[in-house]
Amino acid sequence: MTESPVPHEPPIYRRIADQLRNQILSGELRDGDRLPGENAIMAEYGIARATARQALAVLINEGLAVPRRGSGVYVRLFRPIRRHGSRRLSREQWSQGRAIWDADTRGRAYTVDEIRIERVPASEAISRLLDSDDVWVRRRRYSIDKRPVQLSSSHFPADLVEGTAITAPDTGPGGVYARLGELGYSPVHFTEEVRARMPAPEEASLLKLPAGTPVIVVCRTAYTMGGMPVELNEMILDSASYVLQYDFDA
Repeated sequence: MTESPVPHEPPIYRRIADQLRNQILSGELRDGDRLPGENAIMAEYGIARATARQALAVLINEGLAVPRRGSGVYVRLFRPIRRHGSRRLSREQWSQGRAIWDADTRGRAYTVDEIRIERVPASEAISRLLDSDDVWVRRRRYSIDKRPVQLSSSHFPADLVEGTAITAPDTGPGGVYARLGELGYSPVHFTEEVRARMPAPEEASLLKLPAGTPVIVVCRTAYTMGGMPVELNEMILDSASYVLQYDFDA
C-alpha cells in the first residue's frame, strides 16, 4: 500500500504571518496597534532578521499592516467601501441634490481635499473623445474615516462649462451632474472601464499606500441623451479599500 505523502509545511515566515493575521482578524490586535517588531519576532521564534522581516512583509502586502518609518509596523484595518456602479450614478441620486459619494459612504465621514481646478489643453485622446481642444479639469482626493481612498480627475469640454459652478471649488447640491443638467446636458448614460496597475509615486504618496499595494483605475465617460460625451473622469482607487459591485440581469 502506498503511503499518503506528508503535507508540505509552509515556511516559518508564513506560519508567523498566519498567527499575526489571526490575531488581527480576531480583534486581539486592533486598528492602530503596533505589531511585534523584528527583534521581538527574532527572539520569540529563534529566526534570522530577514525571516522576521518576511513575515511582516506578508501582512504589509496584504494591506493588513502599514510600516511607519522609525516607529514600527502597525495594524491597518479598514471597512471596505462598497462601490455600487449603477446605484451611485442614478439620476435620482444627484438630481435631488445628493452627492454621489453619499451612496458610497452610507453615513461614514468623508472629506475632499487636494482640490485643483484649471483650464488646460486636452490630450489627443481626450480632445478626440470630448471634441474640445481645451478642457476644464477638476482634480481632488477623497478620504473616508480620515484615510485617503481615491484620487479623481474629471475633464469637461472647456467652452461648455466655462463660467459655471463646475469650474468652482464648490459645485453645489448634486455636484457636477446636477450643474450639467441645468445647462441642458444631463448625463443619461455612463460607461466605465476598470483595470488594475501599480501606482505612480505621486499616487502612492497622496493615497498613503503601503509598498506593494496596487490601485484600481476606473475611467468613466458620461453621455447625454443624444450621445454627446460631457465628462471623462479617471479615478484612482486604493485597491485595499474597495469592493466593486455591479448588478446584471440575465
